[in-house]
Parts: sequence; structure tokens; C-alpha cells
Amino acid sequence: MSAPVIRGRNTAAAEGVVVFLTGMRINRFRSVGGWFPVFRAMPRMLRELSRDEGSGFLGYRLLFGGPRVIYVVQYWRSTEQLFAYASREDGQHRPAWAAFNRRARTGKAGVGLWHETYAAPAGAHESVSVDMPAFGLGAATGVVPVGRRGETAAQRLAAGGESSEPSA
Repeated sequence: MSAPVIRGRNTAAAEGVVVFLTGMRINRFRSVGGWFPVFRAMPRMLRELSRDEGSGFLGYRLLFGGPRVIYVVQYWRSTEQLFAYASREDGQHRPAWAAFNRRARTGKAGVGLWHETYAAPAGAHESVSVDMPAFGLGAATGVVPVGRRGETAAQRLAAGGESSEPSA
């Protein structure tokens, strides 16, 4: 089922957000025993996070960068909640990370991992969509009409969406 198109110009309703990008690159396709466990781990983590309303996890988007690269854009309420999940003893992340590190030390992982974290203070984000279903940050946090956060990108990036810049 596809998401409904939201008419007009909209922006994400987030009041502060952490964007976490993470992914894997298959370096050796024949090393299935090295990369397949990594490939299987992410869906388990995403299911766990999606079920835990108190985790601070807001949502995600899975993307493919060709036959070798898979990455996930994740949205979080705070870096503290992201870091708490990453270090949680009873969660899916810690054992998956430990297993990857064991395989990497042997040189048999056949896969590379990366991540980037971007933390925006309350209100300091910018997004716009026109005649689209909720997408990206807007899908994670909901959308509001653009005018509520500012008519221009500069206005929306200003803290709290407030700016004295005239509308463009």
C-alpha cells in the first residue's frame, strides 16, 4: 500500500533531531560467511527499535547504492538515546557489533561498515516537500505546512524556524 500524497508545500514537524546514517559495503561477494551476518543484523535491529517506543528511534529509510552498498537513514530524538541503544547489553546491536569485530580481526569479514551522525538542535533543520507522501524526516516526525516553520530554507534552518528574513 502506498502512502497518500499530501498536497501543498510541507516540512517536517520535528523540533530537534539526530540523523544517523549507517551502512555496509560488500567487499568480497564470495565471502558470504563474512558479509551475510552483517546483512541479516540490521533488519533485526530495525524491528527491535521500531517496537520500542521509548528508545528515541523515530523511523528509517533503507537505501541501496548499487550491488555492493546498502545503507539506512535513521532518525532519532537525541544522541543520548542513540548512544544508549548502541551500548545496551540486552539489545541486538552489541552482539552484532562484537561478531563483526571478531570477523574483521581475522581479515575474513568481506564487508565494510560506516556510519555518520548529525545532531540538529531544537528547530534547526530544513526540509520541504511538494505534493508528495510524507518522506524522509517528514515520514519519521509528521509534516506541517511550510509557513509554520518559515517560507524559506534560511527561515526553517534558523532556531525554532524563526527568522527576520523576508519571505522569498
